Amino acid sequence: MPNPAFRYTHYDLKEQRAGVMIEITLSAVANVRLMNAQNFQRFTETLNHKFLGGVAKKSPIRLTIPEAGRWHLIVDMEGHNGLAESSVKMIDQASAPRIQRAPEPNTASQ
Repeated sequence: MPNPAFRYTHYDLKEQRAGVMIEITLSAVANVRLMNAQNFQRFTETLNHKFLGGVAKKSPIRLTIPEAGRWHLIVDMEGHNGLAESSVKMIDQASAPRIQRAPEPNTASQ
């Protein structure tokens, strides 16, 4: 199984829920690719693959896991000079607060 001809950093994000946000910090411009397990396999075999992300020109950047499953993050310098250091942090998105209606004031007649 061939590997891509460029160096990359691989983060195995394991099983994740939809809506979990990841924050990627970079030391230089780099390509960031968030992909599911099937597309990661295609990436390692140098086949066409789909991913979220692209060229990250600022840091940090945030991406959201679109659906539950096993996810992988790749940071690479294909098409860019040098090497970028990177780190990844999971930001567990809390569910939206539930709005509750206040009880009606007691309007007993006098």
